[in-house]
Amino acid sequence: MTSVKQHLWFAKDMEAAVRFYTSTIPNSSLAWISPLPADNPSGPAGSVRLAGFTLGGQDYMAIEAGPQEPFNHSFSIIVECDDQAEIDRLWDALSAGGAVEQCGWLRDRWGLSWQIVPKRLGELMQGDPAQSQRVAQAMLKMVKFDIAGLEAAAAGNAG
Repeated sequence: MTSVKQHLWFAKDMEAAVRFYTSTIPNSSLAWISPLPADNPSGPAGSVRLAGFTLGGQDYMAIEAGPQEPFNHSFSIIVECDDQAEIDRLWDALSAGGAVEQCGWLRDRWGLSWQIVPKRLGELMQGDPAQSQRVAQAMLKMVKFDIAGLEAAAAGNAG
């Protein structure tokens, strides 16, 4: 059976990143970490490290092989959260040492982009056009998502 996995390229500290991600995101685990046992374009045998892991039930692979292209917004990991407490916990953990951005986006200390969003957002955006407009306007003013603020906007109670 064919499978699809996301692949993350780290310039350095891949093991620390993968261990942090799998300890922070629920339903995650580290399957393996191994050096590449052959000479390669990035260096001698053992200088490149590979990892297999699961984040939120989805399989990933990672490589630490020196700088190539840095992470950017063209790839991000979206984490849908059930409640505000989970948004707050993940936001604080993943943004530590990184940078926060508008609309639930952040970059972690390794430069990887994440979107920490409430599952409820999709439901609120699928209401009538006026409701969707109010929710979108509220969302665009937020950095970290606030579920109560989004719900108030959907109800027409946001300022």
